[in-house]
Amino acid sequence: MAYSEVVNVSGFVGNFKVTVKKKARYVDEKECTACGECVEVCPVTRPDEYQTGFSTRKAINIPFPQAVPASYLINMDDCLGTNPIACGKCADVCEKKCIDFDMQDELVELEVGAVVVATGMDVYDPSEIDEYGYARFPNVITSMEFERLICAGGPTEGHFVRPGDGTRPKRIGFIQCVGSRSAKRGNPYCSNICCMNTVKDTLLLVDHYPDTQCSVFYMDIRAFGKSFEDFYMRSKEEGVRYIRNIPGEIEEDPATGNLRVVVEKTDGQGIEFHDFDMIVLATGVIPRQDSPIIRKLLTLSKTSDGFLMEAHPRLKPVDAPTRGVFMAGCAESPKDIKDSVAQAGAAASHANILLNAGEIAIEAITSTIDIASCNGCELCVDVCPYHAIQSNGKKNAPTIITAACAGCGNCGAACPTGSIEMKHFTDIQIEAQVDAICEENAGEKVVAFACNWCSYAGGDFAGISRLQYPTDARLIRTMCSARIDEEFIWRAFRKGAAMVLVSGCHYADCHYISANRQTVQRVNRIWDKMDRLGIRAERLQLEGISAAEGQKFAKVMRDIKDMREKVTKEEIDETVRILSEEHDKKMKKKAAKEAKKAAGAAA
Repeated sequence: MAYSEVVNVSGFVGNFKVTVKKKARYVDEKECTACGECVEVCPVTRPDEYQTGFSTRKAINIPFPQAVPASYLINMDDCLGTNPIACGKCADVCEKKCIDFDMQDELVELEVGAVVVATGMDVYDPSEIDEYGYARFPNVITSMEFERLICAGGPTEGHFVRPGDGTRPKRIGFIQCVGSRSAKRGNPYCSNICCMNTVKDTLLLVDHYPDTQCSVFYMDIRAFGKSFEDFYMRSKEEGVRYIRNIPGEIEEDPATGNLRVVVEKTDGQGIEFHDFDMIVLATGVIPRQDSPIIRKLLTLSKTSDGFLMEAHPRLKPVDAPTRGVFMAGCAESPKDIKDSVAQAGAAASHANILLNAGEIAIEAITSTIDIASCNGCELCVDVCPYHAIQSNGKKNAPTIITAACAGCGNCGAACPTGSIEMKHFTDIQIEAQVDAICEENAGEKVVAFACNWCSYAGGDFAGISRLQYPTDARLIRTMCSARIDEEFIWRAFRKGAAMVLVSGCHYADCHYISANRQTVQRVNRIWDKMDRLGIRAERLQLEGISAAEGQKFAKVMRDIKDMREKVTKEEIDETVRILSEEHDKKMKKKAAKEAKKAAGAAA
């Protein structure tokens, strides 16, 4: 469905309902023969986005040469033929009568079992790096603009010229990592494709124009793919100069349009100058600008770099946290064509496995609702990151869609009446672990809650790495830190624990999309209450530890031990007394409320 947009996705794995807006082309794609007569008479001229503004297009156009279907469409933002018709020249010359100015957008409803997200990426705009003069100097171009200028189907039909005066440049400089590997301007991550793209560009120039002098300014060349190093060495053998330094400024000679690059010497002893006819900025890639919309439609999460997060970086690299959704290409991270093709094949295979199975097997850690005790507050509906809990109206118990439930346990921790239980991670099971830890010498121990995917795995990594850390922490594993009910923490303190640690994924990297945001809110509430009750808030610690951070896990355990040793027995006893009194009051209030409710029911 070309020239279409997904506007809504609902449902769950195997039962997605997708609403697609099929945009009006104002040209009948089945009848259009792409004769081009309409283009000849169209009076509207606009910069051609496909050719990066180096040529123009008409209001009626084919977006790019390989477009499917190969028929024209009208961009109504540019066209003069809106109501009342002010132009209509294209409709007059069309013999097939394909043009219909009354055509409307169409909404199409689809029922699908799986979704593959392959939305690609955008390219960094280097205009903000003013010292490179991209917006001021016409002969400073990006690597994407270079591709259009040297392409046989480009605006110059493959004749490589300078945009400033149309002459062929003989001295060309390439600047790497523009918008990448920079925390201040651009992005801190490596864009993966820029180094080898520049190597390819230099070889294209040498092959087409042997007298061209190419120089590449770089931090380090990342040629880690198969045969990439050979490709890089071939470029050097062809005479391309590789200068290990990133320029600080570009100056233009107004008379000639030539450019001078100012670079600090690698030994730090002064600066040097390089003169070029043209500069090519190897711009990095960034997440798509509309990725927040995509994440909202499919209930996805993102990593710290803004790209979509996979279910597990090693075990499930193409699966999204939402079941039935798979990812391919640069939607998930910057990657080249080879890696994109491999991931696309994997995503298609996983989708086929799901669809051919007919039924899906789910882990037995989903949540259940006790209808009898549920008061219909719908707090669970609001906190579920997967929208797996459907409302049945206020004061009615909601329904859990088992196939959509990922087992994070966020709903169970949020439920004020205790009506929701997570299989194999029930309140009784977790409280029993707390009691067992605190049964003997509780003041010498740390009760540590750890999420399965990150902090618990980080502890495993610390172990297999043979890192030394104190043994006074006792870990209680939960699937997500969002499963940790406030009552679990209060129970540990009532039982005499000196310290409590809540650990999970980093704030922006939750494996359950956004569940750990609820963890942070709960811990903040507990800290506030501890302050009100006169209990030191430092005795409750919240830490984000990833599966790869074994060193951090060991350090956190050492820091926790240092804090624990400063907690006196008198302080622990006072905490137990205060919290026991608070708990007794709460239980008496709850018993009185139930008695009143029972009396009302009997009457």
